[in-house]
Amino acid sequence: MSTKAAAPEPAVQRAQQGLLSVFGSTLFQLSGIFMLSPLLLLLLKKADVSTTVAGLFAATTWLGIFIITPFASVITHKLGRRPTMWLASTLPMAAAIGFLLTDVLWVWFALELMAGVAGGLRWVLAEAFIAEFAPPGQTGRYIGAYATMVGLTFVIGPALLAWVGPDNAQALWLVIALLAIGLAWTALIPPLPPDRDRHTAGIGLHGLLSAVRAHPVIMLAGFVGGFFELGLASILPLYGLALGLGASTAALLVSVSGMGGTLAALPAGMLADRFDSPVQGRRSMMSACAGGIFLSACASPWVNQHPALIWPMVAIWGAAGGALYTLAMIDIGAREKGMTLVNATAVLVLTYTLGGLVASSASGALLEMSLTLGFPALLMAVAAIGLAALVRNRHTRAA
Repeated sequence: MSTKAAAPEPAVQRAQQGLLSVFGSTLFQLSGIFMLSPLLLLLLKKADVSTTVAGLFAATTWLGIFIITPFASVITHKLGRRPTMWLASTLPMAAAIGFLLTDVLWVWFALELMAGVAGGLRWVLAEAFIAEFAPPGQTGRYIGAYATMVGLTFVIGPALLAWVGPDNAQALWLVIALLAIGLAWTALIPPLPPDRDRHTAGIGLHGLLSAVRAHPVIMLAGFVGGFFELGLASILPLYGLALGLGASTAALLVSVSGMGGTLAALPAGMLADRFDSPVQGRRSMMSACAGGIFLSACASPWVNQHPALIWPMVAIWGAAGGALYTLAMIDIGAREKGMTLVNATAVLVLTYTLGGLVASSASGALLEMSLTLGFPALLMAVAAIGLAALVRNRHTRAA
């Protein structure tokens, strides 16, 4: 009798190759993108572009993501999932080459918008691919690991820029090299199983509305996660300054929030896989995350008198907010496939981004007008709405 281990089945091999390819392509692509973003802002300031224009340039990326996400399923339906992913990996490299060839400001805005559009497509498709390729019962582990890796690219990209030096002419070439390696990894993504719902799943606005109706509480969890992880992170330096912290210390608040989200993703995903009743387990975990956010938000009125409270509070916002988004994606990935999965992922990305936009736009004004009343009231209201919805539906299978 042969002692050799049995070779993995073709479907298992394809799934393993798919996971490795998506992880590899994302690692290099996002490292290049997060190296490119601060590099471009520094180049703009070096060219004496105003801070207002530079801020608008940075916001162009999010505009591109927000514009394209509702149409991700339409494009994917027309081109196919793998070709759409190839397109999403090619456009950022084309944009980086464009930045190298011209210094015309309006062209830079157009290129940045194109890169943002590509980023939105990649965001939706990469997470859908991870859910599609993940072995049964291990969706949480792989989505959590993916979220952790994405968090690390926020560190890798700027670290590479600091190592090379923003004034080094080779910095942009390194970005292009990273994006090219990511594109090569993307080309290795194997064919996916046929979309069984290709002719039945809605696309465009109809598909998005269907996803909202199918997962209303999950999408609300994504909004709350985006509000506390993405949106508040953007105004934390302003919050720190309003509390009397120094500029450098206030900037560290962003790192604390980001580290919380990065460290929480993988443990949350692994724990989500271990429940005997996965759906109820995920609901309980999301309720616990929302509860942690609410309790920490309740402490915010006293931060002005006790500034040390801000550090654990911000860490909880980042960790629990990031875990909420990760668990929402796990829930969708465990229950959907094909175009329906693409639709649901697109809506989750939209609600997460919308939560970030609401937090960053509303919180700035409230910090200026009412640091100890209006701002804490907003935090507690958003957290309470999310907590109430999750607790009420934690035993509902199809929420």
